[in-house]
Amino acid sequence: MKRIFLLLTFMLSFVQFKADEGMWLLMMIKRLNGVDMQKDGLRLTPEEIYSINQSSLKDAIVQFGGGCTAEMVSKEGLLFTNHHCGYGSIAALSTPEKDHLTNGFWAMKKSEELPSKGLSVRFLVRMDDVSKRINAKLNNNMTADERKAIIDAEYKAIQTENSENGKYVVTVRDFFNGNEFYYFVYQDFKDVRLVGTPPNSLGKFGGDTDNWEWPRHTVDFSVFRVYADANGNPAEYSPNNVPMTPKHALPISLKGYQPGDFTMILGFPGRTNRFLTSFGIEQMVNKDYPAWVEASKMAMDVMKKFMDKDQATKLDYASQYASVANYWKNRQGTIDAVNKNGTIAEKKALEGKYMAWALLPENQAMYSGVLDDLKANYLQISNRNVERNYSQIMQRNAKYIPISYQLGTLLKTYADQDDAGKTAMKQKVTDAINKAYDKLNVNLEGEMLNSLVNLYQQKVSKDVASPTLMSADAKNLSLQAFSSIFANKESALNFVNNPDRLKIDADPMFKLANGYITDQKLETEKYAKVDEAFAKNTRMFLDGLRKSQPEKDFYPDANSTMRITTGKVTTLPERTDRKYFGINEKNNYYTDINGMVAKYKKGDEEFDLPQRLLDLVKKKDFGQYKDKKGFMPVNFLSDNDITGGNSGSPIMDGYGRLIGLAFDGNSEALSGDIIFDKKWQKTINVDIRMVLWTIEKYGQAGHLISEMTLVK
Repeated sequence: MKRIFLLLTFMLSFVQFKADEGMWLLMMIKRLNGVDMQKDGLRLTPEEIYSINQSSLKDAIVQFGGGCTAEMVSKEGLLFTNHHCGYGSIAALSTPEKDHLTNGFWAMKKSEELPSKGLSVRFLVRMDDVSKRINAKLNNNMTADERKAIIDAEYKAIQTENSENGKYVVTVRDFFNGNEFYYFVYQDFKDVRLVGTPPNSLGKFGGDTDNWEWPRHTVDFSVFRVYADANGNPAEYSPNNVPMTPKHALPISLKGYQPGDFTMILGFPGRTNRFLTSFGIEQMVNKDYPAWVEASKMAMDVMKKFMDKDQATKLDYASQYASVANYWKNRQGTIDAVNKNGTIAEKKALEGKYMAWALLPENQAMYSGVLDDLKANYLQISNRNVERNYSQIMQRNAKYIPISYQLGTLLKTYADQDDAGKTAMKQKVTDAINKAYDKLNVNLEGEMLNSLVNLYQQKVSKDVASPTLMSADAKNLSLQAFSSIFANKESALNFVNNPDRLKIDADPMFKLANGYITDQKLETEKYAKVDEAFAKNTRMFLDGLRKSQPEKDFYPDANSTMRITTGKVTTLPERTDRKYFGINEKNNYYTDINGMVAKYKKGDEEFDLPQRLLDLVKKKDFGQYKDKKGFMPVNFLSDNDITGGNSGSPIMDGYGRLIGLAFDGNSEALSGDIIFDKKWQKTINVDIRMVLWTIEKYGQAGHLISEMTLVK
């Protein structure tokens, strides 16, 4: 009965959903007012988008690999996502002899599809609001530990109540900085196989030069299939598994679009911080992000040096390099956009309005001091935050540190066992070693360790730095690594056969890694009270901010939970510093394949094109995928509100038909994670017709098209 009531509330309020800024939880739609979406172009009922009891649009959307989005496009488990989302799996399945990343891959029958180890997809089953339940047990006088204990106990109870004895994965997330709570019930499928991918020259056309820029001509998609056991349930990989049948698969529109046409995106946006204060933004762009950019660039340079020398290393580190490069450009772009767009001034103006409300007699005691307290918090944690950024890049890229710590801890336990215990543990330890050194270039890692520790010593303030790292001989750390038990797989496996606890304790890399991790823990404890105050002040500020604007509809920051965002096909004002390759301001909402060919540079790492594509374009062999105006579309723009994690999300028309895949944003709005700019913030999408053309005409895999429902 409760579910029916919630659904009715949802339906009655849905028609008032405001098509504007915001990444909205489906259950939050009842809060909204404003433009009638039916007038904007929506042709679906609320129940066709989100339903608990029957098939709906949300059942076609999955979280892909934990960090992207994908959509089901056939009743045989076929899904689309971005090429850059599948990049890691494609690279892992590639070798110099079978280089799917460089050359592309198309399975011509299901038996040729490639199992992607470690890859899974997550379906949302349902969600619900438990804010009243949890908040009833909380108050602002509690300590952080008391508050955490109550929240953790409620989370555990909610998970137990809804998991159906392990059938589902249940997560509870806080929203509005701990002011509201929702739970989500998911089902995870772990047998996911690569079906098809264009070559890297298409899937990553434009490389870092075009990343976050418009116009784009990137064929950013890949194709996978989800498998289940004979009963349709999630299962680990088995050759006996069968393609799973989703509750809903998206139909695909070949109709095309015009500026102003309604669009909507469902996906799993990763993280935004739209309620960040002006103090937080100043810390971010003046200290935190510059540290991230500098450390990332150094890591990229080290990887590139070795990747250029060896194709196997290039494949092994391709995904890591692409990830670092993407965030490197994003962070620098955010700095530039914030400074250019006057973001800090806008935040200060908003805070001025908040203070006028907070100083009213009825609000003063609880809210008037919150902003001053937050400003003080940022002064206290400023240097620590800079250290965290250098440290984060080091932990992600200098692999000798996590390998030495994790394996060292495991090998110490192993060495302490009696003979029977060692026998019982040996396979587990061996597997861990094989995994840790899989596709590791030890020379690259030695130079990475030297470079990033040296940078850390130069840039991090001594009052917050790890004493262990500051006292290390950064110029010779690689020599220590190469003489360590953890130098390579063979050395670590040799220890398994000849265990000696004292050798672990004396090992130079274990001492470095263990000391560094210990220093990090002590630093966290040192700042525990400051972090506790910061969390409370942030929660109180957002509580007051919402109360100070009762007429405004607030949406929560993104946190990898499913959201809907609506908008329209749109244009972006031209810039004089760009080449537009035949498009102009009047029709720059799309790019076509002729513009792609115009960018072509033979042999160039970023702008080369396969001869097969050039031949097809020359013949104008576009089949049913050509636009009615005569051009072959590649990418297009919309003004949907997305962020990282939305990569691979379906962009749909008002009927819920797939018209493209979201894959990027534009550099003018890289401050979008902290503030939404209606003029500049756009979504760059790969046109679904280009996806299908690439599959059928370029990849000659038309059998995949026959699985899909095409609407002309």
